[in-house]
Amino acid sequence: QVQLVESGGGLVQAGGSLRLSCAASRRTFGNYAMGWFRQAPGKEREFVAGISKSGTSTFYADSVKGRFTISRDNAKNTVHLQMNSLKPEDTAVYYCAADRDRVAARVSEYDYWGQGTQVTVSS
Repeated sequence: QVQLVESGGGLVQAGGSLRLSCAASRRTFGNYAMGWFRQAPGKEREFVAGISKSGTSTFYADSVKGRFTISRDNAKNTVHLQMNSLKPEDTAVYYCAADRDRVAARVSEYDYWGQGTQVTVSS
């Protein structure tokens, strides 16, 4: 069982930045690929970014490439999402998720989820 707790969400103006963090409960955090997803009101949950177990490979949705950066610190059991040049369409609840196998874009592939953190970008 892995417990994930997100933090760092908030209200920011368009063009601003936020850094999300996700803390994992298990010392075997390095055995999990990690992903960030988001869900806007009335929309399906969508993949935002993912990072491999070792942190050497990262993946991004086209909508956030060049603006968002995912990173992890296996010694501290944390994964981060640095979000720059934020747009109103980035407004959503952001979730981190853990996958025993590999980074995937499908929600159904992930084994554990956090409770989410709200990001609101004003125009």
